[in-house]
Amino acid sequence: MGFFAKINRITLEKVRFELLYRFGAFISPEYKFTWYQLDWWKNSFFTNYLKKFNEHRGNNTHRRWLIYQFLRLIDQVPGDTAECGVYTGADSYLICHYNNNISKLKRTHFLFDSYEGLSKPQSNDGLYWQEGDLSASEQLVRHNLESFTNFETKKGWIPDRFSDVKNSTFAFVHVDVDLYQPTKDSIVFFYPRLNPGAVFICDDYGWETCPGSTQAIDEYLRDKPEKMIALPDGGGFFIKGISTSSY
Repeated sequence: MGFFAKINRITLEKVRFELLYRFGAFISPEYKFTWYQLDWWKNSFFTNYLKKFNEHRGNNTHRRWLIYQFLRLIDQVPGDTAECGVYTGADSYLICHYNNNISKLKRTHFLFDSYEGLSKPQSNDGLYWQEGDLSASEQLVRHNLESFTNFETKKGWIPDRFSDVKNSTFAFVHVDVDLYQPTKDSIVFFYPRLNPGAVFICDDYGWETCPGSTQAIDEYLRDKPEKMIALPDGGGFFIKGISTSSY
């Protein structure tokens, strides 16, 4: 691309963003925009991954990118990886890709999901979710992960299948179950099995649509040295063994 063509492209992108910003501010004054000049938006592997899961223009791109980056933290941390709440397998794909193509350690990724959607919400889960929401089939997940072999699906309601991995330790755990009880069951089981330096992520932490998940995490970590770090895109994480101050 020539110099003047590049200048014209940059100018056009700036004008488009300014128009979008002004229109958005009029339609939804409280909405907070993100700058568009981010290098990772042009990452070819990640862009193709988003397109595979039809998320190229979705709302979860920032959250997917953070998972892709957080996995780099466990390069020297022993243990397997686990996911509670799988849906269509978009996060599973990133984790399996890391385990298969990047990790220096041999790991298995364990996927825990009922494949029947959410269980019945309790009163402290709010009114947003209903029983059966976010249902996706195990067959679809296996299809989306067909290029990997280093994973095991554990079909069943949380925590019924956790006993299958009771003797394992973990370097990375991702919890995305939206409701209080399965979130509580997940952190209670996995926290003592996290190796030092392991990353624990709760996708639903800090969302007004998932008050039960936030409550469950905060309750469990109340007497622990780690505290949840809230992420700007929604969700939160802690690193096992890293003491974190409270607000």
